[in-house]
Amino acid sequence: MKLEMNELADIPNTAVQFLKQVGEHKMFAFHGSMGAGKTTFITGLLSEMGIDDHASSPTFSIVNEYFSPQYGKVYHFDFYRIEDEMEALDIGVEEIFEEDAYCFIEWPEKIDNLLPENCVSVYIESEINARTIHIDL
Repeated sequence: MKLEMNELADIPNTAVQFLKQVGEHKMFAFHGSMGAGKTTFITGLLSEMGIDDHASSPTFSIVNEYFSPQYGKVYHFDFYRIEDEMEALDIGVEEIFEEDAYCFIEWPEKIDNLLPENCVSVYIESEINARTIHIDL
């Protein structure tokens, strides 16, 4: 599946389309280069899920936990700064992945061996003034 955004104003509509298209899936690995728009799009998803307290990227804390009245518990991970998978294990990532919660994971390649089989890969490609989102369901 492919979604396209030409400007930041497209994020809310694209986030709604994304949530409709992914159905019952809750685990997402977001791939893309630095500056591709992973955090920006995930922030749009959180907003469309009714989460208003998504003030920051979890780059320094590794994970932020939220609650959506409609979707339940939601985790946003950013593994950019970890050195190895042991750091992810130390924060309890395996236990979190076993919860019935939404998980949006940035820089999943840092924890490849820990990703559950049911994790959906999402690829964000950046072009001048446009983003393409590929979802492998």
